Amino acid sequence: MAEAVTLHWQEGGAIAVVGMAEREGRNTFTIPLVTGLAEAFAAIAAAPEAKVVVLHGYDTVFSAGGTLEELIGIADGKQRFDEAGFFRMLLDCELPVIAAMQGHALGGGLVFGLYADLCVLAQEALYATNFMKYGFTPGMGATLIVPNRLGQALGQEMLFTAQGYHGGVLRQRGVGMPVVPRAEVLPVALRLARELAVKPRVALMLLKDALAAPIREALPAAVAREQAMHEVTFSQPGIHAQIRGRFGA
Repeated sequence: MAEAVTLHWQEGGAIAVVGMAEREGRNTFTIPLVTGLAEAFAAIAAAPEAKVVVLHGYDTVFSAGGTLEELIGIADGKQRFDEAGFFRMLLDCELPVIAAMQGHALGGGLVFGLYADLCVLAQEALYATNFMKYGFTPGMGATLIVPNRLGQALGQEMLFTAQGYHGGVLRQRGVGMPVVPRAEVLPVALRLARELAVKPRVALMLLKDALAAPIREALPAAVAREQAMHEVTFSQPGIHAQIRGRFGA
C-alpha cells in the first residue's frame, strides 16, 4: 500500500481505519493518494470480518481536492474527473463509511468526503466547494451530493459562491451532521463506528445499499450534466492562467 495511505484495524477487524497522509500534496488527488486509497478499500472489501470504515486526514488537512496537473489536464481535454470512478469510492464501498473530516476539505476533497454515509466535521476546519473560484463549474457529482448532504439551500449557496465555511458556521446554519472541536472528530467518528460494529455485517451492507441507491441512481445523469458544463467552462479564454493563479503557479 502506498505510504500516502494507512490502514489499521480495530475491534477485532470490524472497524477499518483509513488515514490519508499525502503531506507533500496536502492530500490532493495525487497518484500516491489515489493508489493508496484504492489498495486500502480493496483490502477492506476482501476482509470478511470488516463492518465499517472510518476515513480521516492528517493534522489540519482532510483533502484539498484536485491537483494542478489534473485540472490542467481536464482543461486540455486529456482527462475527465470521472475517470476510473475514483471520486465515488466511498459511495461504492459495500460497507458504511464514516468520514472524519478533522481538517480542511476543499473542492473535490469536500465532495469526496461527502460521499461517505456519515460525516463528522471540525468546528475550526474550513469547508468549501470552491470550483467556481477556479473559473469552472463543479464536478465529481457535486451538484448532486452537496445539496443532498448539506441541505438544498446551503448546498446551492456553497456551490454558487465558492466561499469557505468553518465548521462552526455550518453548525449554526443547521447542517445535519456532528460538528465538534478538531481533537474530538476522530474519537466521535470511532464511537459511531463502534455503534455500527455491533450490528450484523449483512444487515449493515443491506442498509448501506438501500440508503445509497437514490444517489447511485441519480449520479450518472448529474455527472453527464457536469461534463457538459465542463466542456464549456474549461474551454473559456484564460482558464489555464486562472487555474495556475489559484495554485500560485
